[in-house]
Amino acid sequence: MANAVHMTPFKKVLIANRGEIALRVIRTLKEMNIKSVAVYSEADRSSLHVRMADEAICIGAAPSSLSYLNIDALVTAAKVTGADAVHPGYGFLSENADFADAVTKAGMTFIGPTAEAISMLGVKSTAREIAIKAGVPITPGSDGIVGKNYHQVAKKIGFPIMIKATLGGGGKGMRACLKEEDLDRMLKTAQGEARANFGDDRVYFEKLVLNPRHIEVQVAADNYGNVVAFAERDCSMQRRHQKLVEESPSPFVDGKTRQKLQEAAAKLIKAAKYRGVGTVEFLMAPTKEFYFMEVNTRLQVEHPVTEAVCGQDLVKMQIQIAQGEPLHITQAEAGKVRCHAIEHRINAEDSEHNFMPCPGTLTEWIPAGGLGVRVDSHMYNGYTIPSYYDSLIAKLIVTAPDRTKLLKRSERCLKEFAIGGVKTTIPFHQKILANADFTQGNMDTGLIERMMKTDESKK
Repeated sequence: MANAVHMTPFKKVLIANRGEIALRVIRTLKEMNIKSVAVYSEADRSSLHVRMADEAICIGAAPSSLSYLNIDALVTAAKVTGADAVHPGYGFLSENADFADAVTKAGMTFIGPTAEAISMLGVKSTAREIAIKAGVPITPGSDGIVGKNYHQVAKKIGFPIMIKATLGGGGKGMRACLKEEDLDRMLKTAQGEARANFGDDRVYFEKLVLNPRHIEVQVAADNYGNVVAFAERDCSMQRRHQKLVEESPSPFVDGKTRQKLQEAAAKLIKAAKYRGVGTVEFLMAPTKEFYFMEVNTRLQVEHPVTEAVCGQDLVKMQIQIAQGEPLHITQAEAGKVRCHAIEHRINAEDSEHNFMPCPGTLTEWIPAGGLGVRVDSHMYNGYTIPSYYDSLIAKLIVTAPDRTKLLKRSERCLKEFAIGGVKTTIPFHQKILANADFTQGNMDTGLIERMMKTDESKK
């Protein structure tokens, strides 16, 4: 560990985000005696994060392109309010190197990695190259952006392959190609989606691991070369590459494999000279072999699962690192598993009708409570959910001493959570808890799709 160094505590932080994550950051700032500045679009005037902040400033019209994605408006808001740092939250501009650079050039601190690190790790093909140099296992792939010889490259890797957009995330610009005759069509589709979402149609290929688990390792790195890696999260329960349930520790990962995952994540982060909090994501085969997938250079939606298991405030850790403090915990402390935790992402969506978004006014809002229960949300009775943004309305985080007790407590919480006025994904989470493969810990990234096909066949 590094010795204590001179640091400059922040007096005021602007949160360049909205809703649940903005409120989450505000709460930690209050505990650290740091003033908070909320930003909001015209559609978010009545949001709880606006009420809870010490100051609030409108940054534009409802569409995110005119507000939460407007770098000039956000930097101006930070200057006008006298903020000395900016927290990006997750989503929106949280992994945008230009935003990090603009904040820094304006004389403020970006609470996150450097613009260089975001650029380097944000391009997945470059991140793979860093992983190779660090000795971190990767899936066989194109080792860079594919060109005109893509048929030759794909044959060398061997089908099935995954076509991936070089930039972006959230499952956009990704296509599984099981056989060569589908390659041209799948490539064209993936490139078109990448161009539409990220303005960049470059792609690379990876070997497709069948029936994998999505395992990720939360990391924290300070400015002095210290890195810690926390117990893994199992994020295999996802639909169309969007996570619905995350848990820690994984029911599939044993102690020896956990140590290997943590060592691999720490090696990669050190090789990238990364600073701040981030996540290293892996695909894990049924054999427990794992392969590096990508790095998220920000706080993740599911960070409360890790907070529950390790007993640390990851937002506080982000702020301390940005202030110049060394890490205050050792690897032994970070890696300790104190309990089992699960997060249910509750969205305002109709799971009976292809998860269609359901914005509207809440006529009832009674969150679950009791021992081992945390609800992160910006909802309240009478609040109107706008149609412009992500449909996440609450994160239900449940903890217990073991997985059996955890699932029972989750079941109780989902029954107790009362939301009126809009459709939510609570009924679908109840189906997940009733699924035998899930309760036995036998999930992979295709389980939810298989569940939905079974439901469809019963109609």
